[in-house]
Formats: sequence, structure tokens, C-alpha cells
Amino acid sequence: MARRRKGRPVNGILVVDKPAGISSNDVVQQAKRLFGAQKVGHTGSLDPLATGVLPLCFGEATKFSQYLLDANKTYWTRIRLGVSTETGDADGEVIAQVDATAITQTQVSDALEHFVGEIEQIPSMYSALTHQGQPLYKLARQGIEVERAPRTVTIYSAELLQFAEAYIELRVHCSKGTYIRSLAEDLGAALGCGGHVSALRRLAAGPYAEAQAVTLEQVSVIGDPQEMDALLLPVASAVSSWPSVRLHEDTAHYVRQGQPVQVAHAPTHGWVQIFESAEEDRFLGVGEVLTDGRIAPRRLVVSD
Repeated sequence: MARRRKGRPVNGILVVDKPAGISSNDVVQQAKRLFGAQKVGHTGSLDPLATGVLPLCFGEATKFSQYLLDANKTYWTRIRLGVSTETGDADGEVIAQVDATAITQTQVSDALEHFVGEIEQIPSMYSALTHQGQPLYKLARQGIEVERAPRTVTIYSAELLQFAEAYIELRVHCSKGTYIRSLAEDLGAALGCGGHVSALRRLAAGPYAEAQAVTLEQVSVIGDPQEMDALLLPVASAVSSWPSVRLHEDTAHYVRQGQPVQVAHAPTHGWVQIFESAEEDRFLGVGEVLTDGRIAPRRLVVSD
């Protein structure tokens, strides 16, 4: 006999403005409790130090969380030059200090150019990556350091917003898997003075931006479940940048059965959003264009 889930079925995406001082998992648990929801997950951790855009997937939206994990991100960060910490951010103990007052804005700008494009980063020992089933940060807290292979990431832009008294502020648009604290450490090393992240805010994650974000405090004062649910964005918004196809009811039936279908004027390759055309378009899920041109369903939502 299947075990019944606790909580109510809630489907959609809530863009939370994560506060500093708590983990992404803390945000998930608080949101799950506030909504009384059966299932909630986040789409990529933010460090406790960081604030900003944290999309949460509720119910059927969790099926599409991987696409948000793989999405590009945009960050604002303040970096303190001349001070290196154990963790690469302000939460760690200072391990080295150098006078960085002689560093010029031109030197920073020139150094930044070398970090734009496809680069390699060595993940921090204080990251959430796992080694033999253990998160690296847990090993680091035990005084254990393991070898980490460099990872290729892409920094599309790194705009210098402000430079003053050994502090710099950047706006960074980057690919998934980019560690801003690794960028701070590597930039500090390139300047010969070290550095760490003193503040970090995620401005955008995939299709979601900070203008769409709500705080947990805003949610907590609503109380009424229907009003809270009105804050949720549609499940389809997770893949809103993808091309879409719209199916008639008969064709949609076959898609729901997991069968590929022929769709007139469909894209010739790649992945697509699939909708059933009715009085109001109904999101069915996502599919992939096969070599023969048919659309094969890959991940579908469960209809109400």
C-alpha cells in the first residue's frame, strides 16, 4: 500500500529572496511548512552568507528543477582584497593578510579580463560537492583536504561596478557550477594580494530575476493558502525560454501515453515545451525532437 504524503498538493515555482545567515535547505523547510506543501525542493544552493534569488520547485515543478540547476546565473559580489580566509568568504577565519592599498583600478580591470570566457576553477573544500558520499565542507571542518579536479565553467561577463579602498564590487554573469568565492580567491592571487567574498547576492537564476522574488516574511503574513498559491509561477516558467509546440486534444492523448507524435511546423531539433491547445493552453511537459522529426515526450506533468 502506497504511503500517503503529508501536506497538500501544491504545484509551481516560488522565487524566494533568500536572507543571509541560513542555508538553502532551511529556506526549503520554512517554505514547505508555510505552504503546508507535500513536496518542495530548491534549484541550486546558495551559501548561508549569500542572499537573493532562490527558485523553489513545488510538486510537479520538481520534475524540471534540473533545468534550473543547469541554467546560467547572475551575481553581485563585494570582494575584499588583501585578506584571505579559510573558506574564501567572510564566514571563514583569516589565514593571510597583505597590504592591498597599492592595487589600482586599472590592475583590477586588467586582471578581470583573464577570467572572462571559458576558465577552469578548482572547487573550494568548503563547497557542497561530495567526495565518496561526503560533502566537501564536512570533510574540511574535520581538517581533511582531498584533491579536487578542476572544473570548466564560463564567465560571460564580469563588470567592475566599484573600486574603493581594497574593496571591489562586481556583477558576474556565469554558467552553472561557477564558484564566486573561487573567482575572488583566483582574482586576489592574480593581483598578488589574495582576497575573499565579503558579500554575495544572486540577481538572477535562469529565467527568474530578483524583481520576482518574495521574502519568507512576506509569505508568512499572508496565512490564506489560496493567496499564498497566487505567488507561485507556473511550472512551465522553468523552461519558458524553450520553443513550444501546441497539440490538439487527440494528439495530446498519445503524448500522455508516452508516444512520439508528428507536429506540423515544429522545431527540427532540440527540446521543446509541449502544450495542449484548448480554451486555455495546458502545459503537458517537455519533449525532444527525434531524428525523424517527431516530438518524443521526455518529462510530463500529472494532470489534475
